[in-house]
Amino acid sequence: MIPTILPTYNRAPLSFVEGAGAWLVTDDGRRYLDLGAGIAVNALGHANPDLVAALTAQAGKLWHVSNLYQIPAQQRLADLLVAATFADTVFFTNSGTEACELAVKMARKYWFDRGRPDRTRILTFTGSFHGRSSAGIAAAGSEKMTHGFGPLLPGFTHLPWGDHAALDAAIRDADVGAVLVEPVQGEGGIRPMPDACLKGLRDLCDATGVLMILDEVQCGMGRTGRLFAHEWAGITPDIMMVAKGIGGGFPLGAVLATENAASGMTAGTHGSTYGGNPLACAVGARVMEIVADDAFLAEVNRKAGQFRQGLDSLVARHPDVFEAVRGQGLMIGLKCRAANTDIVKAGYAAGVLTVPAADNVIRILPPLNIPEDDIAEALRRLDTAASAVAQAAA
Repeated sequence: MIPTILPTYNRAPLSFVEGAGAWLVTDDGRRYLDLGAGIAVNALGHANPDLVAALTAQAGKLWHVSNLYQIPAQQRLADLLVAATFADTVFFTNSGTEACELAVKMARKYWFDRGRPDRTRILTFTGSFHGRSSAGIAAAGSEKMTHGFGPLLPGFTHLPWGDHAALDAAIRDADVGAVLVEPVQGEGGIRPMPDACLKGLRDLCDATGVLMILDEVQCGMGRTGRLFAHEWAGITPDIMMVAKGIGGGFPLGAVLATENAASGMTAGTHGSTYGGNPLACAVGARVMEIVADDAFLAEVNRKAGQFRQGLDSLVARHPDVFEAVRGQGLMIGLKCRAANTDIVKAGYAAGVLTVPAADNVIRILPPLNIPEDDIAEALRRLDTAASAVAQAAA
């Protein structure tokens, strides 16, 4: 008999009932240090008092009215995002995959309205992840995600990650309308695109008119030590997808765009029943007030340095378990020699939670405000987990 919850997840044998900061507590009272933060969602930790206050204040006033009406909390969050970024306009969604759907529609409508309905093709990269909707899996093209779900949405070309010659050749094709890229791949194994490559991609887009779409669902909202990862390269996109950390744990996503790129999205071309609801936007505005602050981001970078130094030492102590540290800010990948799933499972026994990724990597995505003492404790618990894996292999 099929379970009452559709069995599409390989869940860990853990059930959490309470959380505070970087810590989670199971139903039987065990405490775990959470270095996954709900896959980069709980950017300010569990049960953050500022976010709880913002949510409960809004919950006592108004939950939902739909986008048939003006929503003051939505306007406030849009104003904060526009003031802090390249964007002129924002559309709110409930998730990153919904943001992907709109970004694809926006790019194609842009060219349709300019008399070029043939410019529908979007260039993407191997190892990418853009959600699990029809457009999201077609954009990534991974056999793991697309198997059995054909026919796939057409119009995507998957280029090898890091192959600049292939990109340079493909982007000049007459039917290419946009390029979609994560400045730091998350599911793909915490692979940052070098600043020079992002700059070169921006130059190619400018030269060809191709729209640049950045997927900052996982690497945005302060995760890399800047509000958005592309800021390190000193470039701006035409369209950007945001989610995960923007809601601090409350479901929220967004598409940010320039006025030019969004010009085709007029009344009736897109919509969402729940997108930008008062509850989500009240929390999102408070997240922005905290994260979009130079002093806060400086602390993210300082703590990232502390974490990286400790992880480098961990790799040196366990060369048979770990290979290297990579990533940016508090979006860190540990490239493993042992099976990454074995290390994740050993972490359960050691009371520390990490997230597996492709390329035999474990992701470390702690709350951006994780205390120094918790970083030190996290390193100790990771050391314990690595020792257990090494001993089991001996």
